[in-house]
Amino acid sequence: MVVISGPGGVGKDFLISRLLEDNPNLRYSVSYTTRPKRAYEEDGKHYTFVSEQEFRSLVAQGEFLEHATINGYLYGTSEDRVEQLQRQGHDVILKIDVKGAENVRRRRPDGVLIFVAPPSMEELMRRRLERGTETPEVIEARQRLAEVEMSFADRYDYVVVNDDAERALKEIEETLRREREKRRR
Repeated sequence: MVVISGPGGVGKDFLISRLLEDNPNLRYSVSYTTRPKRAYEEDGKHYTFVSEQEFRSLVAQGEFLEHATINGYLYGTSEDRVEQLQRQGHDVILKIDVKGAENVRRRRPDGVLIFVAPPSMEELMRRRLERGTETPEVIEARQRLAEVEMSFADRYDYVVVNDDAERALKEIEETLRREREKRRR
């Protein structure tokens, strides 16, 4: 199980999509969320979009490996989805926030945690503005959250600076290759 975390806008989605393209054994565990779907997102592919009531019902049923509130929205990783993929022989990649990663580490110490960091906070802000998908208020709130998230980087097994997406991708792929070899021994 591979956990990818990092501030919003750092390039996690791009890196994960390329990891999935390059590794036929790797599967993405689609998280649940209560936040509104963005125009480019597909339900069941990027997230499973549910109401707050549905989400809270899943929490009560013990569905989640981890769950958290981020910027007022609920996010959670289905333990059943992860285990099902692993039983099928796949490596599973999770995209979760830093608090969720802490919970996963406690419950699943076998996971490999990778933090994707921006080259600078200024570059992260530039990327957010360039993306053009959020209001100035949301961008500011996410930038403040990013500063908090950066303070968790040293709790991860690996930190990859996404200063160049192709270079960062190669670094993550090499990290996963080494981890697989280490676990086979």
